[in-house]
Amino acid sequence: MASATYLSNPVVTIGGTDLTDMCSAATLNHLVEALEDTAFGTTSRTYTGGLANNEITLTFYASYAATETYATLSALVGTQTTVVLSPSSAATSATNPEFTLTDCYLESLPVVNAALGTLSTYDIVLTGGTYSVATS
Repeated sequence: MASATYLSNPVVTIGGTDLTDMCSAATLNHLVEALEDTAFGTTSRTYTGGLANNEITLTFYASYAATETYATLSALVGTQTTVVLSPSSAATSATNPEFTLTDCYLESLPVVNAALGTLSTYDIVLTGGTYSVATS
């Protein structure tokens, strides 16, 4: 049984713009590529860390108003930006760390993703960048 849990209500900032009220899901993966360094004479494969290849996937409600998702994100396609993600709006601490991807790249933006009778959403994926965690 889990000894500590939290109700998910993250804060999401992209390029300095708070898009929390338009975001419904966030997944941040911190990845360091595995490089095989197995040498002759060993009996199992061994690995060492290579380059970081971080990725954050965000689900946004589609909005075309002047300061909403489309206006903010369309200007970032093909560029590097900074994404800041916190588990909640509480102060940054060991129990509410602030995760930052600096210089991550937004390759594409789904312009329209619509279905009859549903709220329009789209997922964006930002890749690469320098991963850091603040706890104070």
